[in-house]
Amino acid sequence: MLVPRPALRTIRAEDRDFLLRVYAGIRLEELALTGWDETQKQAFLVQQFEAQHHHYQTHYRGARFDLVLLGDEPIGRLYVARWREEIRIMDIALLPEHRNRGIGGALLRDLLEEAAATSRRLTIHVERYNPALRLYRRLGFEPVGETGVYLLLVLDPPTDRQAGLLK
Repeated sequence: MLVPRPALRTIRAEDRDFLLRVYAGIRLEELALTGWDETQKQAFLVQQFEAQHHHYQTHYRGARFDLVLLGDEPIGRLYVARWREEIRIMDIALLPEHRNRGIGGALLRDLLEEAAATSRRLTIHVERYNPALRLYRRLGFEPVGETGVYLLLVLDPPTDRQAGLLK
């Protein structure tokens, strides 16, 4: 199967509605269990999105906040902080209709290659029930800690032999 090649573009103020849509897409299953009406769900999503967005912008100065694009079409977001010894995937999310097509895996492989080339570990916090956890484990991420519902996953810099397997 040919995996579509995603591109990245820095987010802009006018991307807010799209970013809210991506955020809503990752909370759909959770909200289905609440019994709330659509107005309540929308108010909750807006409040939570704004809080998360503000937190990322405030606490991760210097990080990259990108839209994921297929051609000119935005299909998701990828937020990454790069430090001297670590690359932190702050958030990776695709619209539901673009999941399970290899796009997220392609983005992760690019980050794996960058981490290997720069001898940095790659880290991400993942909800323990996130279906993507299987992908992270398959790529070699290991859980090293937990905070509430989140697992901290780490992939240490590869050895020379492991780096050859990425190619």
